[in-house]
Amino acid sequence: MTLAELIAQARTALDTAIANRQREQDALMALRSDENLTEEAVTAQVTLRDTADAEVTRRQEALAGLEAEQARENELAALQARTTPAANRAPAYDRVHRVGQDERTYRPDVDRRGAGFERDVAAAFLGDYDAQARLARHMQEERVERGDQLRADAQQQRAVGTGAFAGLVVPQYLTDLYAPAAMANRPFADACRPHDLPPQGMQVNISRITTGSSVDMQAAENDAVAEQNMDDTNLPITVQTAAGQQTISRQAIERGAGVEAVVMDDLFRRYNTNLDGKLLNQATTGLTNVATAVAYTDGTPTATELYPKVIEGLAGVEAAMLDMASGDNIAVMHSRRWYWMQNAMSNTWPLITQPNIVAQTLGANYAEAYGRGIRGVLPNGTPVIVDNNIATNFGAGTNEDEIYLADRQECHLWEDPDAPMYIRADQAKAANLGVLLVVYGYFAYTFQRYAHARKIAGTGLVTPTFTGV
Repeated sequence: MTLAELIAQARTALDTAIANRQREQDALMALRSDENLTEEAVTAQVTLRDTADAEVTRRQEALAGLEAEQARENELAALQARTTPAANRAPAYDRVHRVGQDERTYRPDVDRRGAGFERDVAAAFLGDYDAQARLARHMQEERVERGDQLRADAQQQRAVGTGAFAGLVVPQYLTDLYAPAAMANRPFADACRPHDLPPQGMQVNISRITTGSSVDMQAAENDAVAEQNMDDTNLPITVQTAAGQQTISRQAIERGAGVEAVVMDDLFRRYNTNLDGKLLNQATTGLTNVATAVAYTDGTPTATELYPKVIEGLAGVEAAMLDMASGDNIAVMHSRRWYWMQNAMSNTWPLITQPNIVAQTLGANYAEAYGRGIRGVLPNGTPVIVDNNIATNFGAGTNEDEIYLADRQECHLWEDPDAPMYIRADQAKAANLGVLLVVYGYFAYTFQRYAHARKIAGTGLVTPTFTGV
């Protein structure tokens, strides 16, 4: 048995001794409150308490001795590590951390235009092992320096389509100064419940119980009890493909400054924006088409009049989900609607306070940047996701937006772990001295496992005017 096991055993014995001593003490106190108290009984119970107390002391000393022995063993082990000859314990060169010696693979002071990086990308696709090694080393550097950012930002999760290395991230110095095209990106998609897409097949199937069993009172003894045959319905979910391409002249790549890196970045962000837009707006299956409408019709809308509609929608979500509700509800709205709600001024306070919300306010703004998760909370604590992929041309006047309310755990999104993928094809456009870049990915989604989502829609959500009401 090891010292660690002996120490654990001694701690258990000490805990048992302490619990036993406490029982004897409790018995003594109960005895002293007895009206029929006798001196002999008290003396006997005091003896039992003192015996238990001595056992606690003995166990405590035994544990202290074992812990002291363990501390000495640790001290000797550390001393031995310091005195072992260097020749016997030197780690391999690649196992040593060095500060100020290893330079980045791609550096702005050496290759500010990024030509070396782009040449390596092209050469790696043609099987150049040295180029693949440099790109792999670069990826490791990126994970060390920007690991949290790479994991958090879905647009960086990309594969280059070769087994030689797993991913490709454009060196930060090539992309941090140019002005990319602004896009809505994927705020709602990032808030959905994520799943890995199955490795095969173009359809995801979910079984839904549509007819449940039955329970009722038995009419009389030995009478048949209630019975209802359960039944399910298959919910098929199509795996979709989102893709885009761009052909760049070889002159632009070889003579330009970071052109391929800029195009790649734009394609990936376009991919994310397209996917998010499909989740919200796609015919038949998009959130706007499966959500049950809560009408807000008002010629002079105000934020204080809108809020009860939000509560009505959330009540509908819970009524549909019942005991399957997770309570993880979200409100998804356009940025113009979020800022319009913030501009409202009122002296009306809610009758019922909510956790962590100041009663005099219409919710709380977290002051997060666009696309960085939850922007704030409504007065009842519902988190708000701001997403400008929400259309603003609904209604007869084509100037309305919508607000969506859903249980986040029932907003399911399946994505390939490596999506979006990246193809770089030199041969396809070789006769034109062009290089074809293609980005694609597979995904599937559903909000219909339970028909629960609600949307607030109507003339009360026309283009907002910021008048403070």
